[in-house]
Amino acid sequence: MLEVENLCFSYRSPKAGGKVLDGLSVAFGPGFNVVLGPNGAGKSTLLKCIFGLLKAQGQVRYGDLVLSQMPFSQRVQLLSYLPQIEAQPENLRVLETVLLGRLPELGHTVEDEDLDIVMEMLQRLHIDGLALRKTGELSGGQQKLVHIAQTLVRRPKLILMDEPFGSLDLQKQLELCQMMKELTGNGGPDLVAVLHDINLAARYAAHIAVLDEKGRLYSFGAPREIITEQMLRDVYGVRAHLSYDGENVPVVSPVASIRAAI
Repeated sequence: MLEVENLCFSYRSPKAGGKVLDGLSVAFGPGFNVVLGPNGAGKSTLLKCIFGLLKAQGQVRYGDLVLSQMPFSQRVQLLSYLPQIEAQPENLRVLETVLLGRLPELGHTVEDEDLDIVMEMLQRLHIDGLALRKTGELSGGQQKLVHIAQTLVRRPKLILMDEPFGSLDLQKQLELCQMMKELTGNGGPDLVAVLHDINLAARYAAHIAVLDEKGRLYSFGAPREIITEQMLRDVYGVRAHLSYDGENVPVVSPVASIRAAI
C-alpha cells in the first residue's frame, strides 16, 4: 500500500508561501487508484514527489519501504512513471522505443523474453501492427499508447500515470481503463493515475482521492462514496446532476458553474 504522510511542497521559497501541497496525507488502496481535483490542485506535483523528481517535505512509504529515504536509483527499480508529455526519439521504431522500457532488466543482448514481453504489451494495447513504424510517423494518440506500453513493460510494483488518456479516442480510453483494471487486480501492480474525466474514474477506479484547490485531501474512498453533488460543488465549483446507471456506477452530468459569468 502506498502512503503519503504530511507531504508539503512549494515551487517558491518557503518565505514566499503558496504551497502546492500543504500537509497532504493519504493512504492509497491496492489496485487502481485515481487522483481527481481542479487545475492547480497539485495532482501532477504529487506524482512527481512520489517518484522522486521533486524533493518534498514529509514521508512516502510503499509497504515497509520508505521511498522518500531511498536513493532515486533504487526507487526506479520499484516504480514506473508516465508524465503528461514524454519525448521520444522520432527515428526509433515502436518496438525499439517500447523495448527501452526494459532497460533495467536488459543485459548486453536483448533476450527472447524481453521481446515476448514487449510484443505481448503491444498486442494488449492493439498497436502490434505499428511495431516496425517509426514513432515520428504516428499520431498523438498512437504515440501516447507507445509511451504507456513502454511504462508497463517494466513490470513495476507501483505505476504512476499523469493523464494517460490524453489524445486517445473514446474507444481506446475505455479499452485502456479496462486493461488497467484487469492488470492491477489479483495481486498485480498498484496504480495511481491522475485523471480529469470523473465518469471514467467512477467506472473503473477501485479508490479515488480528491484534492481541493489548495492541495489538501478533500476525500478518499470508493467512487460511490466520493462522487457526490456536494463534492462537485465544493471542489470543482459546478452544479451537476448525479445519477446511477444499471451497474450502480455514478454518472456525472454537469449543469453550470456556480461562479458568476465573466
